[in-house]
Amino acid sequence: MTAVPNPDRADTTDRLGTLDIMLPHYGDTALMQAAVRSVLDQTDKDWRLTVVDDGKEEGVPEWFASLGDTRVRYQRNERNLGITRNFRKCVDLVESPYFTMLGSDDLLLPTYVETMRAAVAAVPDAAIYQPGVEVIDEHGNPSTSLGDEVKKRLYAPKNTGRRLVLSGEPLAANLLGGNWLYFPSIVWRADAVKGISFREDLSVIQDLALIIELIKRGEKLVVEPVTAFRYRRHSGSLSSAEAATGGRFAEAIQFFGEVARDLDRHGWPKAARAARLHLSMRLHALTLLPGALRRPAAVRRLLAYALTSSR
Repeated sequence: MTAVPNPDRADTTDRLGTLDIMLPHYGDTALMQAAVRSVLDQTDKDWRLTVVDDGKEEGVPEWFASLGDTRVRYQRNERNLGITRNFRKCVDLVESPYFTMLGSDDLLLPTYVETMRAAVAAVPDAAIYQPGVEVIDEHGNPSTSLGDEVKKRLYAPKNTGRRLVLSGEPLAANLLGGNWLYFPSIVWRADAVKGISFREDLSVIQDLALIIELIKRGEKLVVEPVTAFRYRRHSGSLSSAEAATGGRFAEAIQFFGEVARDLDRHGWPKAARAARLHLSMRLHALTLLPGALRRPAAVRRLLAYALTSSR
């Protein structure tokens, strides 16, 4: 994985413009409101928040109306679209050159927009900008997991205090081995994402599929060392629920096998091999076994996934 350090001083040209913050919502109203407040608290006020509500909770439209902020736009889907179609709708609604897809249970630190503006100005030709992230639990307290620690120590680049620019087959192989990115924290270049968007046949690994396709097309990833985002990891998330039953891994087997064949055709054999092995996710399946012992079918699925590489 080639890493190119960039100067700490950002170009003074403002390339970010107004940041579109897209918030596809479904679930806990209180957590969503906390996420919205974290946007309102930004030190850099040049942002626009668009909330696309895929639920039916009472009082939510009224709460948004009470904010009285013209930068906040709210709409509720007439029918439930599901996670991926709601993501795709959010991408379609992006108007600015750059956007982020904020999770409705995550939080921006007050300097998020300011930090990402500097990152985009410093490296304007990238498509993916990953800030520093603090992981929190359901209650907002700092947290960690075995998976987070493995990815941090084995796959993620070390934080040297300088921005890094990563690209090409080494980056694809690295992420397919262990995806250390935090999808809701990323700033995306809109034109690059609109040309691909999210795959409708994937529900919990669609972010990695999008990222690998962008890398394959020659796009760059910027790693911003400044911590600007709080990512909430808790047992109530869709990915956690599907992982516990083994459902997440059925999707992963399909994806990794498909992307391995695609990368072979693309002439990236190292990345294809990393996709077939996908060691990080297989190890993750093993860590879930103790919690699945009372469900024999889930145990069988988890073991089958952990012990089998994709073809």
